This record gives sequence, C-alpha cells and structure tokens, in this order.
Amino acid sequence: MEVLAIDIGGTKIYCAKVNEHGKIVDEVKKYKTPQNKQEFETLLKEVIASYENSVIGVAISTAGAVSNENDRIIGSTGNMFKEYPTINFKSLTKLPVFVENDANSAAWAEYKIGASINTTVSVMLTLGTGVGGGIIINNRLLKGKSGAAGEMHFKMSMDKHRKCTCGSYDCFEAYASGTGLKVTAQEMSGNPNITTYDVVGGLQNNDKKMLEIFNRWEEDITDGVIGLANIFDPDVVVLSGSMAEYVDTEKIEKNVNSQIVTTPIKVRKATAGNYAGMIGAGLLALEAWRGEG
Repeated sequence: MEVLAIDIGGTKIYCAKVNEHGKIVDEVKKYKTPQNKQEFETLLKEVIASYENSVIGVAISTAGAVSNENDRIIGSTGNMFKEYPTINFKSLTKLPVFVENDANSAAWAEYKIGASINTTVSVMLTLGTGVGGGIIINNRLLKGKSGAAGEMHFKMSMDKHRKCTCGSYDCFEAYASGTGLKVTAQEMSGNPNITTYDVVGGLQNNDKKMLEIFNRWEEDITDGVIGLANIFDPDVVVLSGSMAEYVDTEKIEKNVNSQIVTTPIKVRKATAGNYAGMIGAGLLALEAWRGEG
C-alpha cells in the first residue's frame, strides 16, 4: 500500500511514494516552488497525475497551520505566495488527499520510525530559519481546537527586544532559530554583518567569542525546552532541522533535567532523515484512511 507524499516548501517541492512502513520506495523528485497560485496548481496536478495509477492517495506536508479536517491551510505561510492558503488541494485530483503541517508530519515520522519511537509523549522542535514544533500525546498529534497547536511563539522575555516573524516580540523562535543565533551573534560581537556561518566556522576553529555566542544560543534553546517539559512532561524532546546538527543534546538534556519540576526527559537529535515530512504525512494519511486516526 503506497501513497504519493509531497513536501511543499517556500523554494522547493519534493515528492515520492511512501509505504505503510514509512519507507520511501522510489526516487525522490524535486521541483522549484511556483510563486503564484495558477502555476502552483498546474504543477501539482501534473505531478499527481503521473502517480495516479500507482498510489491510493496523496499526502501533503506543508508550511502553515492545517485544519483538523486535514484539508486546508488555516494560518499564514510567510514563505509562500499570498494566495497559498486559498488552495483547494482536494480539487487537484480524484484521489483522496490528506494535508498536514510540515513540523507535525516530521514529528510523526520521528514517533513512528525515528528518535521518539515507543514513547507516550514527545515534543519535536525543528531548528532552522525559524522554529517549528510538533507534539504527540498518547498516539495522537496535539492539534488544538482548530489545528494550529504546536506553534513555538511563546514568550522568552517581556522586554520587547526582538521582533519575531509572527509580529510579536521575544518569542522562542526569535531566539532558538538560526536567525536567532545570527541576531545573538550580532548583539554579542557588535558586528552587524556576522552570520550563522561565521559562528559555526568559529566553533570549528575554537574561537573563544564564537563559542561564547553559541553557548548563549544553546542556553536559549534550553530555556524553551524547560518550559515545554514542565507543561507536557514528555518522554523525549527531539531536535531536528539544519541547526540541530550543531547542538550538544547531552549538555542540553543535563541542564534541562537539573531545572525542570517534572520527571527527567531525554533530548535527542532527529533520526528519520531529510524527508521526515513526507514520511510522516504519508503515515498519517494511511492511518486516517484506515480509520486509525
């Protein structure tokens, strides 16, 4: 039993067939994301049509909050064209279509085949340009009343110091993201042109200032994980995304467990791979169509 899984990002779209075991069973294809609605719908129709005779449905992993009915975008997607939330995904094919947020999808892949397998409660944080999140409790994604749960925009400070992408100030994302690391580096170094690449390169060269900057960034991640651990009492917090590979999870786990009021947790790096969003969306879709969701 196989489903066409599609991962939609601001610059690239990936697609491949995924089976009920969470395995990608053919070549992963990549397309440039169109920047207007008409071209986007045309591309997706063509892509789906090329798979229609070999899959039982289409599973889509996408930026933005997704409805509890898993059929439409209900929140803003700043990295996509303006009309993106109005896309009627089910109109693109006669096959069943299942849509889920990309962080939720990746969290589900980690829960089924990755770093949080065999756990009861898990939280996944995607550390990239921004910060995504997915929360799983008792074999179910925490979606909230509308589908928008898991957004990592809780306050780290009341100082109105850093403007966040959501329009508010001092959110976890504004500190724990790759963008947050860059801002921290600029503030601590006094150099407005410093980048995350400079920080990472400095770490590799044992640069004392870059290490100090990076440690501050890890402390911000730790503070956020402490809050999430105290609220959800998870078995594990999984860190994924492009910036997670540089994080010292053992150090963060030790520091978190020394400060939380709940029972000890594990902090692990994601293991489901670069296509976790596609895999998770495919598994979620298959479970929903079997009546397990």
